[in-house]
Amino acid sequence: MIRRHFLLVAAGVLLGLMVVAVVLRLAFAGEETGGGRGGPGGRGGGQQVSQAVATPRPFSDEIRVLGVARGRRSVNITSSTSELITRVLFTDGQRVAAGTPLVQLQAREEDAGVGEARARVLQARSMYERYRELGERGFASPMMVEQYETQLESAQAALNAAEARQGDRVIRAPFSGVLGLSTVTPGTLVNPGAVIATLDDIDVVRVDFPIPERYLGVLRTGQPITATVDAYGDQPFGGRIALIDTRVNEQTRAVTARAEIPNPGWRIRPGMAVRVTVSQGERTAPAVPESAVQYEGEGAFVYRIAAGERGATAQRVEVETGAVEGGFVEIVSGLNAGDRVVGSGLNRIQPGAPIRVAGVAARGAAEKGAAR
Repeated sequence: MIRRHFLLVAAGVLLGLMVVAVVLRLAFAGEETGGGRGGPGGRGGGQQVSQAVATPRPFSDEIRVLGVARGRRSVNITSSTSELITRVLFTDGQRVAAGTPLVQLQAREEDAGVGEARARVLQARSMYERYRELGERGFASPMMVEQYETQLESAQAALNAAEARQGDRVIRAPFSGVLGLSTVTPGTLVNPGAVIATLDDIDVVRVDFPIPERYLGVLRTGQPITATVDAYGDQPFGGRIALIDTRVNEQTRAVTARAEIPNPGWRIRPGMAVRVTVSQGERTAPAVPESAVQYEGEGAFVYRIAAGERGATAQRVEVETGAVEGGFVEIVSGLNAGDRVVGSGLNRIQPGAPIRVAGVAARGAAEKGAAR
């Protein structure tokens, strides 16, 4: 029984010592974090924060829109008749010049027609030359000579027509460009409108994009633009506005502008989505990092670092923001250049609350040590 009471007393004493140790630890911790003298350098108690300084930075007035890349010239190669392909004269992806033969269609009737027309030309020429000689000798009237000359001209015209029909059986490239993928082979039956191959002139690509009508006053032909495509990340492609449409769309209240972009290496392909940026000019304004700005409804605010009686405090300031570029927000009003603001963690701060600026106390101690 005595042993049991002794164990209970020992346990109670041990528990009391543990409570005293915890109380002393908390007391000393409070002195280390909040017991120093306050001052503008941020040595007082409160939430530790990082600071940012409102610094003048250049900002561009830009119009950003989305367009679609097109070749300077693009066409689907098709046939005007239903016929069998006898020869394919190109390879997929080949660069061709204007007039290059691409496909030979079956042309047995056309070949026969050309042969027949040539025979008639030879016959008509022979008759004309014979009567011309007779006319020169006075054995044929001028009327007969003229009649055979007309027959020769008619036969020559018929030959030209037959050769044109024969030429239509060879499909040629209408302009210089690059051929796309094709599935036709010799023996394929093509119908009118069926695509044999695609041909694109993509040394320069065109991008049509809509611009709100309110910007018409700042757009001009020849104005430089910058374009990006998802395939190449943020790599810019430079170009210029080649044409601005003469009409404004009544439904969208936008005008279509066309930009031309040099495309060495054919990196931009027709059909790609292109983000177009049109610059209107540049200005300089105070700016802070995006993490220093908190948005609330349609407004925005920052916490300016202000000196208080017991140290630095967070002063909530309503600001008017402008453009966002390179991770910085333009401050139109509410801050001046050189103002210090809380750089991050705004959701953990209350207006007027004491704060400690990270790095400020350490720098102050180092400066005092150097002075000694």
